[in-house]
Amino acid sequence: MSFCVLIPARLASTRLAGKPLLDIGGLPMVVRVARRAQASSASRVVVATDSNEILQTCEQHGVEAVLTREDHPSGSDRLAQACELLGLDGQDTVVNVQGDEPLIDPRLIDSVANALVNQASADMSTAAHTIDDADEFTNPNVVKVVLDAQGFAMYFSRAPIPWWRDGFANGVHALAQPRPLRHVGIYAYRAAFLRRFPTLPQAPMETCEALEQLRALWHGHRIVVHVAAQAPGLGVDTPQDLERVRALVKNDQL
Repeated sequence: MSFCVLIPARLASTRLAGKPLLDIGGLPMVVRVARRAQASSASRVVVATDSNEILQTCEQHGVEAVLTREDHPSGSDRLAQACELLGLDGQDTVVNVQGDEPLIDPRLIDSVANALVNQASADMSTAAHTIDDADEFTNPNVVKVVLDAQGFAMYFSRAPIPWWRDGFANGVHALAQPRPLRHVGIYAYRAAFLRRFPTLPQAPMETCEALEQLRALWHGHRIVVHVAAQAPGLGVDTPQDLERVRALVKNDQL
């Protein structure tokens, strides 16, 4: 299996200023993410950024990076340009690892890439894990996914799906079997599809749910889902997340 990891990294952040360059255990966050990706089976790990400062920081730490335009509306648009810059096309497998996931498990990266490589009828793959907490199930910030019998995504939603009609109607608070699945925001693409994806018209359900992956389903593309045994490592969206990740890294180093 051969695949490339692309890590989109923007310097601007509405909730955490300069997030990719924030220090975690002596390394800028984007570099720490790249180090985790390099521990996977990826043949190449590249940061795709709109910032010269991030580009220079990556180069100083021996991490490959490419400079993309500043006006990309989404991470997938940025990665599509990175594919062009790197000459990735056709059946090349590209894994999108978010730049704010410094604790990502390299084995998860391999599993998502492998899911796409082994499923010829899919254009994308992603990951999920089971939900065991009812509050998480009803939280609109937790994206859920429902699969078909072959492990392909049928739908992604912020709503609690699948809805246990009889149980919840009768006041049962335990989650039904099969357990609902929480979507994990890591994707693998065939490079040709990734380069085409930004040109597809937005789907009505995509704008309604604010979930970009629904565009692929709307246009008839298939997404195979790897169901992980456990939740991924903590991502960094807030100052509180940053401090928790710093503490975890420090304890691991000790």
